[in-house]
Amino acid sequence: MSFKMNIKQNLKSIKSSIPDSVTLVAVSKTKPVSDLMEAYNAGQRIFGENKIQEMSEKQEVLPKDIEWHMIGHVQRNKVKYMASFVRLIHGVNNIKLLKEINKQALKHGRVIDCLLQIKIASEDSKFGMTPTEAYNLLQSEVILGLKNVKITGLMGMATFTDNKNQVKQEFNTLKQTFDNLKTIQTKNCELKTISMGMSGDYQLAIDCGSTMVRVGSSIFGERNYA
Repeated sequence: MSFKMNIKQNLKSIKSSIPDSVTLVAVSKTKPVSDLMEAYNAGQRIFGENKIQEMSEKQEVLPKDIEWHMIGHVQRNKVKYMASFVRLIHGVNNIKLLKEINKQALKHGRVIDCLLQIKIASEDSKFGMTPTEAYNLLQSEVILGLKNVKITGLMGMATFTDNKNQVKQEFNTLKQTFDNLKTIQTKNCELKTISMGMSGDYQLAIDCGSTMVRVGSSIFGERNYA
């Protein structure tokens, strides 16, 4: 039996290994609708995609009680395509993007939840703010004017490495940043979520304080990017 055929069992296994207080985002990028339906029928309701067009196409044909998370890098000119339905945007890394999300959310009469992406990895390819930049943004007058977005937490991606100590250190950096910033509470900022940890390191992330993990290949099998 192929790995793909075990989606239900994989989900059950992962859910049994994480605390109830941790939210599981099933990362379904590049996977066909049939795989998502298999996970849906096994009880999964939160799915994460990294391309807005792919997420929009899936959203149109899949059940409407699915909670869609945008977990990839967001281009401002694409925000309008997901503004009507996206539940949480994980990768907000600058004020211009936040303004665009606010603008598009307003058009649909919605408030869109967002996570600020903090750069914790050593790789240049990873996006994100410094902790200081995030602090300054949350304290700024500009953000108070954005009525249609709410900052609900932080997201970070660790370095892709087998060095567990390095990964742990990076996760601890995100948790420390969260602890430092969570005292900032305004109408559109209430930090509750720490989104960190993926298939290879979600248990370590949870040990370091993660409240939301993004797991893909351990549920759906390896991705085909061809």
